[in-house]
Amino acid sequence: MNNAPPILYLASTSTYRRALLERLGIRFQTEAPGIDETRQPGEAASALAARLALAKAQAIFSKHPESIVIGSDQVAITPQGEILGKPGTPARAVAQLLAASGQAIHFLTAVAVLHADGTVDTHTDRTIAVFRPLSETEARRYVELDQPLDCAGSFRSEGLGAALLVRVENEDPTGLIGLPLVWLAGALRRAGIDPLSTRS
Repeated sequence: MNNAPPILYLASTSTYRRALLERLGIRFQTEAPGIDETRQPGEAASALAARLALAKAQAIFSKHPESIVIGSDQVAITPQGEILGKPGTPARAVAQLLAASGQAIHFLTAVAVLHADGTVDTHTDRTIAVFRPLSETEARRYVELDQPLDCAGSFRSEGLGAALLVRVENEDPTGLIGLPLVWLAGALRRAGIDPLSTRS
């Protein structure tokens, strides 16, 4: 009888999420889910993040059905309801930062954990980041220095992004970076992987 714990996969190639999960000191593998991340017509920000987190996990679980898979997705939303995704280009990053200037931006980080028995745990972490008023020069300089082109909302809290803010309101600071470890540690325990007893 095989009593070995199931293999844990992170359905992402994000260096940010990988570094966060490494904090728990458990063995895992990463794999790109390769899904279509296009927003559906009229889809709310929270629904978009939750759907993509689950879809990413399912894409990897379909290839490794005896494993435990973590999927995650993050979106940012302005008070006016505009969704700020990954900018991709410096020009779009500057535009997003100017849209965030002086605003309270909500960062929604959704997580889905697919257990080896097919059950699913889901969670969405919410962080409010209040940006100070930014000039276009400051926005351009920040993008040049921090290169946040692969970050929702063009903002890296673990980098120079702290210099753009007035305050941050959240329950789990790792959620803003891209993977809420407080909730995730509990989900992994429920799935049979305890960070306090499992070591690679």
